[in-house]
Amino acid sequence: MNGTQRVKLSKVIDKMELINLTPGVDTSRIWLHVPDINRPALQLTGFYDEFSNERIQVMGNVEVAYMKSLSEESRIHSYTQLLSSNIPCLVFCWGQEPDENILEIATKLNIPILKSMSETSSFIAEVTRWLKVELAPCIVIHGVLVDVYGEGVLITGESGIGKSEAALELIRRGHRLVTDDAVEIHKVSDETLIGTAPGVTKYFIELRGIGIIDVKTMFGVESIKETQQIDMVIKLEDWNKDKEYDRLGLEEEYTEYLGNKVVCHALPIRPGRNLAVIVEAAAVNHRQKKMGYNAAKELYKRVQENLMRGAEDDE
Repeated sequence: MNGTQRVKLSKVIDKMELINLTPGVDTSRIWLHVPDINRPALQLTGFYDEFSNERIQVMGNVEVAYMKSLSEESRIHSYTQLLSSNIPCLVFCWGQEPDENILEIATKLNIPILKSMSETSSFIAEVTRWLKVELAPCIVIHGVLVDVYGEGVLITGESGIGKSEAALELIRRGHRLVTDDAVEIHKVSDETLIGTAPGVTKYFIELRGIGIIDVKTMFGVESIKETQQIDMVIKLEDWNKDKEYDRLGLEEEYTEYLGNKVVCHALPIRPGRNLAVIVEAAAVNHRQKKMGYNAAKELYKRVQENLMRGAEDDE
C-alpha cells in the first residue's frame, strides 16, 4: 500500500482541461496531497486562522466580484497575501480573467494561476471526485476486474486457473474489461473500493499458449472501461471433493481489502463448467440482493411455509 499518495498539479490541469495563465511556473513540480478544495472568501478579507493552504484554491463569481469592489491597492494586497500563503494554485472559474498585475505577482511567487471554463460548483465537484480516487489509499493485487451488468466483479485465484479466459468469454458476451492480471484497488471511502488498471498493462489480456491480446483493438472501445467500483469477488479454486461448498447462499461471505469488506464467493473449478455464465448469474444475483430480493431466503421461506402447512394437515 502506498502511504504517500500524491498527484502532480500538471496532471490535474490536463484532466480538468485548465488553462495555465502563468506558463512560466512549472506545474510538474507542484504536488497535491489532499482531495479537498477551498474557496478563499474569508482569506480575501484578511482572515487566515485555520486556513487550509494545502488545498486547491478556487475563485468563483462571488470572490471575483468582491475583489473588483476593492480599490486596486487593496486588491493587490489581498491577492499578494493569498499567493504568499504557500498554496498549490489559484483557479478562476467561469472563464474569469485576473488582472495582469496579479499574474505578475503569481509568477514572482511561483504560484500558478489557472482558468476553468466550468461553473464553480461543477468544477469543484468533478475535481474533488477525481482527486479522491487519485489520492486514495491503494494496493495492487493479482486478479481480473470486469464490469458485468454494471456490477464490478473482481475475479481472483491462483495463476493459470482460468481468470483471463473467463474474462475473455465475458467480453465476447458484451461485458467490459477494466484490467487483467494486476488490479489497482483504491479506497475512496469506508464503503467504496475503485479498481483500475496500471498504465502499462491497461486493456491487455494474457492468454497462455496464445500470448498478449489488445482487447480495445480487437473488440472495440465498448469492451473496455477505465475504472469500476468493486461490488463482489469471485475466487476461483480447484475442485476439492472433501470440501463442503455453500449450496444455498443464505449467509454472505466476505473478503477484506484496505479495511473494506466485499462479498466473496468461492467458485470450484471442474471441466465443463462455463465460468462466464456462472459469473453473470452471480452478478445478477448480487444485484437482486441489493434491490431487496434474495432467492435463497425466498426458497427457505417457501419451504418453511410448506412444512407448516404439512404440520397443520397432520393435525
